[in-house]
Amino acid sequence: MKSLSTILMFILPFVQSFAQQTQQRKQGGPLGNLPNNIEILTRFGERADFSPDSKSIAFMTKSFGDAMVMDLATREIRCLTCNIPAAAFLRVMHLPTGDYILIGPERFEDIRVSRTRDNELWFLSKERGSKPVKLGQKMSEGVVISKRNLKIAFSEIHAQAPDLAPEASRLIVADLDLSGGTPKLINKKTVYESKDKNCTIEPQDFYDNDTKMTFSCYEPNSLSSVMGIDLKTSQITNFSKSPGAYNEVEGIFPDGKYTLVEADRQCDWFGGKRGPWNIDIWKLKLDGTGKDFVRLTNFNDYEGGKASNPVVSTNGKYMAFQFANTTDPAGVGYGILLYQFKK
Repeated sequence: MKSLSTILMFILPFVQSFAQQTQQRKQGGPLGNLPNNIEILTRFGERADFSPDSKSIAFMTKSFGDAMVMDLATREIRCLTCNIPAAAFLRVMHLPTGDYILIGPERFEDIRVSRTRDNELWFLSKERGSKPVKLGQKMSEGVVISKRNLKIAFSEIHAQAPDLAPEASRLIVADLDLSGGTPKLINKKTVYESKDKNCTIEPQDFYDNDTKMTFSCYEPNSLSSVMGIDLKTSQITNFSKSPGAYNEVEGIFPDGKYTLVEADRQCDWFGGKRGPWNIDIWKLKLDGTGKDFVRLTNFNDYEGGKASNPVVSTNGKYMAFQFANTTDPAGVGYGILLYQFKK
């Protein structure tokens, strides 16, 4: 006969799993119950991005809105695009020169068309009063910007590139040339292509001296995997290895060993709709096992709450992210928060 300890070892995982699955989300909201290493920077805004020196954060007021920048020492907020009538940008990101890349349509038509067919790249000088300059490149969702030089990466789908099959996508690396009078993209190279809807590509971060890149592979049924590509060998790695789950890769740590992920892993015990709705921020080790996930935020413990769009400061000390509601489209946020990593 088996010993009691052996029996307990066998049934304990099932008991723990059942207990997790019966947990209920809390009422109220996460902003009133923040741990001491998280503070609220703004009560509006979305899609934060750290400056190369980690001293400021750029962000959008809203989807199809203006780009702002906050000085973290003084908390002063300055508008970067308020001199542009009817600005309708979706993202703002720092270049290592201190200048900015903007993403969005030339003019707002409607949410679907303006976010897909008309989405394009713009250059904005750091000089006050500057106006955005079109780079002549339509693209899908976000862009990757090197922290070392003017190398960028972006993806295209059929909506921006009619030569692609309707369900295909491709990943492109290019250089931003600022040497002449007009900024332009040069040395464009397709480094990876997905032939069908089983993987719609969105790039996220360069790492390992810009020789590798993380990207999200969006899958059918609103699921996603954390992927990586070695730009020297073209080898593809699935880092999340969680079929049937949502794992969207976000900001990377300076050492390139870990990345942030928007994940729905807490649905294993809370339940709720899988996909980009019930998400929180997790830290994933890029060792290829998909086993080292650590939860960093608990916003989805609350009914209707989620944390999203995290980025890591260049010095590795902080994470900026946003508060959002589970019913909102991806990227929508209602305030920027600052997370200090514990020493």
